[in-house]
Amino acid sequence: MENKIRLSGLTLSELKTVASQVSLPAYAAGQIAEWIYKKRVTSIGEMTNISAAKRELISESYEVGVAAPVKESRSVDGTIKYLYAVGNGSRFVESVYIPSNERATLCVSSQIGCKMNCLFCMTGKQGFAGQLTANEILNQIQSLPENDKLTNIVFMGMGEPFDNSEELLKVLEILTAPYGYAWSPKRITVSTIGIIPGLKRFLEESSCNLAISLHSPYHEERLSLMPAEKAYHIDNVIDLLHEYDFSHQRRLSFEYILFDGINDDERHAKDLSKLLKGIYCRVNLIRFHAIPDVKLKSSTEWKMATFRDTLNLSGVISTIRVSRGEDVYAACGMLSTAKNIKK
Repeated sequence: MENKIRLSGLTLSELKTVASQVSLPAYAAGQIAEWIYKKRVTSIGEMTNISAAKRELISESYEVGVAAPVKESRSVDGTIKYLYAVGNGSRFVESVYIPSNERATLCVSSQIGCKMNCLFCMTGKQGFAGQLTANEILNQIQSLPENDKLTNIVFMGMGEPFDNSEELLKVLEILTAPYGYAWSPKRITVSTIGIIPGLKRFLEESSCNLAISLHSPYHEERLSLMPAEKAYHIDNVIDLLHEYDFSHQRRLSFEYILFDGINDDERHAKDLSKLLKGIYCRVNLIRFHAIPDVKLKSSTEWKMATFRDTLNLSGVISTIRVSRGEDVYAACGMLSTAKNIKK
């Protein structure tokens, strides 16, 4: 039997096409969206304001398409890493739920693995195994056991979001549109290494927050850490960002992992502040989390504090991000499902 098309992950426009195919009026698309995204039903049979005959007709070709995680790993600090099966069930992705006193954040994946091959990232070491559909991205949110507690979503999990822009933008629409989750874009952040075509689309089509993985103010050094720098020079990324105003609703941040003896001295801090001059932003400093077969080491707490203070004195707001979930490989740069892939 052919796989059914999943309704979760479809935009209102796409749901109107579904309604038309079963001779329902266009407004029925809004009813279907409400059942999926607001009431979060798991079956078409639960959509009781649609006639039983029409529900049966929809069910012939469609399903809601939500699936619970297949595994969870709990950290001593309360962080929970969830494993989701995707595709035909032979591939997997991870997402990370991070609760704190004032907020509950979900770190979402956008690809199966990643093409970018950053030196410091386990996902990159895994390689790339495919794009996630809007359904598979949204399912990490929709099926999260703690869904009702969520306050923030960050696209900082497995993959490069702007290497999967079409599906990402559909998900962002569903999360922020009145027919969907109706979340404020201020509650959502998308992280990228700086894929310029996708970045341009995002800046024009979405109002969500943006985070740029930076890690060095120097081209050659950044290239040694992030091969994508060859195609997307950091100077070109910065030039593009200068065209937009980040002083109002949309926030811009730069992620900067501090590696001992590589990018953590005063020279780097001062040149980083020069690179970011004129851009309304903040810099999040991140401790490097050791991964297998990579000789990089994290900066000391003293060096991280000194780097932060140098940036702040230069007029660039900077904070040190607290690491979460390292004991279950859920911290920044540690997500990988290579061991779960069925050969």
